Amino acid sequence: MKKIYLDNAATTPIRQEVIDEMVHVMQSEYGNPSSTHSIGRSAKAIVETARKLIAKQLNCNAQEIIFTSSATEATNWILRSAVCHFEVKRIITSKIEHHATLYTILALEKEFNIKVDYINILPNGGLDYSHLEELLATEVKTLVSLMHVNNETGVINDCKIIADVCHKNKVLFHCDTVQSIGKATIDLQQNPIDFLVASAHKFHGPKGVGFAYVKKGIVLQPILFGGEQEKGWRAGTESVHQIAGMAKALELAYQHLNEEEKYILDLKEYCFSNLKAAFPDVKINGENTFYNILNVVLPFSEEKTAMILFNLDMKGIAVSRGSACQSGSIKPSHVLAEMLNEDDLKKPSLRISFSHYNSKEEIDEFITALKMI
Repeated sequence: MKKIYLDNAATTPIRQEVIDEMVHVMQSEYGNPSSTHSIGRSAKAIVETARKLIAKQLNCNAQEIIFTSSATEATNWILRSAVCHFEVKRIITSKIEHHATLYTILALEKEFNIKVDYINILPNGGLDYSHLEELLATEVKTLVSLMHVNNETGVINDCKIIADVCHKNKVLFHCDTVQSIGKATIDLQQNPIDFLVASAHKFHGPKGVGFAYVKKGIVLQPILFGGEQEKGWRAGTESVHQIAGMAKALELAYQHLNEEEKYILDLKEYCFSNLKAAFPDVKINGENTFYNILNVVLPFSEEKTAMILFNLDMKGIAVSRGSACQSGSIKPSHVLAEMLNEDDLKKPSLRISFSHYNSKEEIDEFITALKMI
């Protein structure tokens, strides 16, 4: 059976050039980067070259990039360090963040009795920036944690506005850029973000590796203790082949950004126009959405909701209801629950997310399969 993969917000296929790079490193550069002999130094050079390549794409200093296993690890580390060591007493976030952020904050709230404030969500899925200004009027040591692109709806938040408001009020800003890194230009000289997190598998790199950007001058406490790797902040021998693969994937993502963005946006528009022709009452969830994510409410009866993904999967078509991290849940999406009315929330919503590997022929097959349900 032909497989049609339309779930690129969950993870992405690895580019062949990235696989080739990782295989080369695994075969030829097996040294421990902490070893002082030539084989170790060669592995260390790969790690540091990767750090410089990533920093170049984000217009920041290489020493501001810290390698982790994932954005989830990086977020846990940053938020916990802020509370434990920076004496942050309040976190401002939103109820539509990824669970990596929300559950970390809930754990910190319970453990340290910090105050948590949630910024209002507008009906279009965006953030109420005026409410953020109001919340920051209170002089409490605060960290703001808000994502750039929502992983379920694709709604884009203005990081520059958030960063400027935080900077003006002298509060820290942590930004989940998992869905946008490698797919949008992020210039950290123009955006006064304090912390940024990313995972390689979202931009056609390997799973199990990511990074954090920690602004120069901010000193975090270690999340793992042991050796002196990653400034002593994250002990453990570096996964050289994964780090090299991540850097290669990000370099290629930005090298092809303009052409791939145009191609993917065309696919998204083609998909929605054909969905609209097939199902006139279909609606997009959210406004000002990212070019590779399309989240729609389908005008199907409530009883079809539970079976729609199963039926599509039986035809070899992969889409999702929301975040892959909660795909087994029967509960409504916590993101859509903040946006939709009760009737629409009962109807099936699908997240269709695209990459440059998709085609219009695949979209046609997807819509034909939907018509048969």
